[in-house]
Amino acid sequence: MTTIALFGGTGKTGRRVLERALEAGYTVRALVRDPAKLAVTSPRLTVITGDVTDPVSVGEALDGADAVFSLFGHVKGSPPTLQTDGTRTIVEAMTSRGIRRIVTLSGGGLRAEGVDQPRLPDKVIRLLLKTLAGDVLTDAENHLAVLRQSGLDWTVVRGPRLTEKPGAGSYRVGWVGVNASTQISRDDLADFILTQVDDRRYVGKLPFVSH
Repeated sequence: MTTIALFGGTGKTGRRVLERALEAGYTVRALVRDPAKLAVTSPRLTVITGDVTDPVSVGEALDGADAVFSLFGHVKGSPPTLQTDGTRTIVEAMTSRGIRRIVTLSGGGLRAEGVDQPRLPDKVIRLLLKTLAGDVLTDAENHLAVLRQSGLDWTVVRGPRLTEKPGAGSYRVGWVGVNASTQISRDDLADFILTQVDDRRYVGKLPFVSH
């Protein structure tokens, strides 16, 4: 069975992905800053304490992994380049170990040129993001640049507004403004992310997942 290296497993979406991965029989190596925030235990779960920008702890999380889920995000006090720096550290460690598959998580503010067709609400949301969280959006764009230059089999999963509603068990995979809505439950988003261990349809792409 595939071994997943998971970054961001204590987050609201990452925790759901972790639970689903273990339920599905995957082995998971999770890098976390605070193990006390992980409420999940399993013989197939290895917890590594460390920081996503630290090459040593990132390398330990990647040892023996077949695929990477990079789901960490900004929290209060995070450096403005967290996602870019963390992604670069992960990519370098993956390259040295011959690991090719990486799936990351971002929002609809990150554009997929040529396929997105943003409508007025989408444009308003992006404008608000640039105004209120410009550093986060810039960091997302720069992390994408790192992935594009990596030569790895990357996918950036994007979502709209994330809700705590129970999963509907179904979702749409499209592009911003194309076969998409303005929200998705974290449960359903986690379901899609887990499919990307083996699904290669979105390699080198930025699918937008919504209800």
